[in-house]
Amino acid sequence: MTQAPDFDELIDRRGTHSAKWDMMEPSYGVSPADGIAMWVADMDFRPPACVQAAVTAMADHGVYGYFGDDRANLAAIGWWMKERHGWEVEPASIFTTHGLVNGTALCVEAYTKPGDGVLLMTPVYHAFARIVRACGRRVVECRLALEDGRYGLDIAGWEQLMTGAERMLILCSPHNPGGRVWTREELRAIAEFCRRHELILVSDEIHHDLVMPGHRHLPMPVAAPEIMDRLVMMTATTKTFNIAGAHIGNVIIPDEALRAPFRARMNALGISPNSFGMAMATAAYSPEGAAWVDALVRYLDGNRRLFDEGLARIPGVRSMALESTYLAWVDFSGTGMEPKEFTARIEKQAKIAANHGGSFGSGGESFLRFNLATPRAVVEEAVQRLQRAFGDLQ
Repeated sequence: MTQAPDFDELIDRRGTHSAKWDMMEPSYGVSPADGIAMWVADMDFRPPACVQAAVTAMADHGVYGYFGDDRANLAAIGWWMKERHGWEVEPASIFTTHGLVNGTALCVEAYTKPGDGVLLMTPVYHAFARIVRACGRRVVECRLALEDGRYGLDIAGWEQLMTGAERMLILCSPHNPGGRVWTREELRAIAEFCRRHELILVSDEIHHDLVMPGHRHLPMPVAAPEIMDRLVMMTATTKTFNIAGAHIGNVIIPDEALRAPFRARMNALGISPNSFGMAMATAAYSPEGAAWVDALVRYLDGNRRLFDEGLARIPGVRSMALESTYLAWVDFSGTGMEPKEFTARIEKQAKIAANHGGSFGSGGESFLRFNLATPRAVVEEAVQRLQRAFGDLQ
């Protein structure tokens, strides 16, 4: 019988080349000696035992050659998508990339030209804009509507931005940083918008396994099958199982004709899979991995409730209802403070490193993003520090 995961275990990641912990002082001025890292979107938990066993088996074998024969990996991906998401995936449609930031860049280069417009539903994952601009394309910010503390679509507003020079929309589903799980109706509206304007739709669904109780994620091919001829899906084990350092991701392209330019771009760059990443991903997409994820989501839901209840006691601070991901999106506009002031309180007084909302694009300026995928004792400490940092408002 597999031992239950211990998410309460405090694992010291300092001095391990952890971006989250070892880079927060140069990035935020928060020392890892007494600070709390709540910015980079990885977890302070070990992955399931099946993943650890796969790495151990490779180390025990001791030969680290080129990876070949991906049939087991493709079968594991197909099993996971069908069992967990009700989505039938053809093995021939799956490409393995070095993570989904890499997958995003490949899509931008394969399906657009320099100067083309790429639509982002902002505020949204900051790497999208960085990649689009680095590729010499134009970022078109389609602001999400913020109504009663929840994001929704503003397609009528987006229509006003269209010039005919736009070629792609990158969707974050579920949404990062807002944590929204888009409904079937919303996904179909996005698909129809893309069809109407002849846009390639790249759907980044990396958080699709981390959905809070009471919510259900729908893959875009299930929600809007009519969009298949212009749809690129992106999924990964990395966020789900905390193996981001493996740099592995799935780019799944249902339409055979749409695969050709993507395949050509991968071939031109000489991209081939990382052996450790393939072994870890294959092991993760399994019944044992599924049980671990179920336990993880229950734990994250407890962290979410603790964090939200604690911040609700700070006047003017509001945490957006988290439907998915482990990333709390917190609005400080009600305090009347400018971003410089509330950010300084958090970094200098509370000694917490959290992502600055402005980096996620238009609409994020009054927010900070906090990573809750850490032992509950750390979340409790963070809440207490935040309450003290804003104690004069209470």
